[in-house]
Amino acid sequence: MGLRAPDRLLLSTARHGGVWVGVTMLMALLLTGASLALPAVMGRTVDAVLSDGDITRWLSLSGLLIFVLVTCEAVDDLVGQVAEARSTAWLRHTLLGHVLGLGTRATRRFTPGDLVSRLVGNAARTGNVASGLVWVVMGLVPPLGAIVALALIDYWLCLTFLAGMPLVVLLVRAFLRDISDANEGYFRVQGRIAARLTDALGGIRTITAAGTVDREARRVLAPLPELRRHGLSMWNTVARVSASGALVVPLLEVAVLAVAGLALSQGRITAGDVLAASEYVVMAAGIGDVMSSLNQLAQARATAARIAEVVAEPPVSYGNDHLPEGSGRLEFRHVTMRGAGGTGDTGSTGGTGSAGDQGGTGNAGGKGTTGSAGGKGGAGGTGGAVLSGLDLVVPGGALVAVVGRSGSGKSLLAALAGRLVDPDEGEVRLDGVPLRRLRREELRRAVGYGFERPVLLGETFADAIGFGPRTASAQELTAGARAARADAFIRHMPAGYGSRVADTPISGGEAQRVGLARAFVQAGRVLILDDVAASLDTVTEHHISQVLTGALADRTRIVVTHRASTAARADLVVWLADGSVRGRGTHRALWADPAYRAAFQADGGGVRCDGGRSGSFAPR
Repeated sequence: MGLRAPDRLLLSTARHGGVWVGVTMLMALLLTGASLALPAVMGRTVDAVLSDGDITRWLSLSGLLIFVLVTCEAVDDLVGQVAEARSTAWLRHTLLGHVLGLGTRATRRFTPGDLVSRLVGNAARTGNVASGLVWVVMGLVPPLGAIVALALIDYWLCLTFLAGMPLVVLLVRAFLRDISDANEGYFRVQGRIAARLTDALGGIRTITAAGTVDREARRVLAPLPELRRHGLSMWNTVARVSASGALVVPLLEVAVLAVAGLALSQGRITAGDVLAASEYVVMAAGIGDVMSSLNQLAQARATAARIAEVVAEPPVSYGNDHLPEGSGRLEFRHVTMRGAGGTGDTGSTGGTGSAGDQGGTGNAGGKGTTGSAGGKGGAGGTGGAVLSGLDLVVPGGALVAVVGRSGSGKSLLAALAGRLVDPDEGEVRLDGVPLRRLRREELRRAVGYGFERPVLLGETFADAIGFGPRTASAQELTAGARAARADAFIRHMPAGYGSRVADTPISGGEAQRVGLARAFVQAGRVLILDDVAASLDTVTEHHISQVLTGALADRTRIVVTHRASTAARADLVVWLADGSVRGRGTHRALWADPAYRAAFQADGGGVRCDGGRSGSFAPR
């Protein structure tokens, strides 16, 4: 029977401690050897004193062993920390890479706070496995060696100890069972608290404005009693075993010493042997160090199970095909998606990412406020939107507006177009090649995303605009910023494009323009804008529309929108309703259908067509 996933992960983590794990093992061997030798040498020293023997020799040897113990202990602490640091670094790198490789599935399967808990705290616990494994293995050597030493002194001492050994075995067995359950529950609840805290931080402005600080604090900390219960269970288990050990070990020691005293009176052993036997019986029954190592290992295994749960999720796989020459033609063939969610929060190619913030992006650095699950673009961003048997062709180089009521699947279609999610059935093709078969680099260079609430990634604004699969020149960055109307306010910053994002407060609209600039720079064949006009003023939105129909007209442009004015400028409008295409054509042609007009009214469009050729609109 093979090892379970947490155990395999533990062994892999320990191996990545490198040569330092071997040094730790060497130090453990030296410590164990010196510890086993010292009682015998001390006994010989006592005998030498009592018999006027070579006292200097045995005292010198005792001092040498004590020096070895102190030195090896210090070296072991140092190399153990190095090995743990290397193991933890490898584990965090592996876990982070896997989480990012999961794409949007990561935050649908696990909450962001829980993932952070596993990546930070749980990974650190699991990284301690290197020294834990060494000392669990080496912790068994002193008791076994001590039992052998007792037998060498007098076999009756060994038999006396072995008679009480089952009590020690039962203690260890009960400890392992109870501590494993307590550790698992403790770290699980800890992850729940972290998840709730992340949600609260994401909605901090809403909480402040609503005056619900105390209520939210109670919600975040509601699992604390359960956490306390698991924590107490851990400590009670340790205390119970320690108390039992404190009773068993002295009883064994008294029994062995009684037999040793009898043997001394009979002349079978010396006074030095009695001293050595008293040390060896404590060492043989010394479950304290073993329990400590087992507890460390049990915690590492519990956290490894949580990390292995994430690693078990299969990442997005890519093919090896290259894109042929083409104009960016997209084909949706019999596409069905059931119960999709969370398609907006990605930083995939061209995407600036969106963490579903509910409070805009006006905080320092323009990163916005990461919202709780269910915020648009965040975990569960598309809610329960579904698409059923979708057949659609987006002509290469066309400007396509995707419209429909909220929940009709607009953002889901946009996510499918660039493979932020995969359909349950059917396939999406770009210039004749199924997206699943494309190389990652090919796909991410071909498709660029702009989201409603972008997260700006990178140290500087130049980094944020150039964040993507290819390195853009300074001229390209500037051109993208100008197209998104971001160049002017970026140049007014203290260091211009070199200004640090985290240190420069910008508004939500400005952050969105930087995100648009990034999408413009990174989009190769297809540009997908998911409701990006929501935070833009009318003038900026009009300018962006001109860019879409002018400088970016050589690319396929898919614009998810709630605005009739945006749909009016599109070459093709795709109208979604009830998970399928309700209609397609020009905005003017579709406007004759009252249900089409109602789709804009339901989302606050409240507009009417004036019948003019320009497709302009006026409020009711």
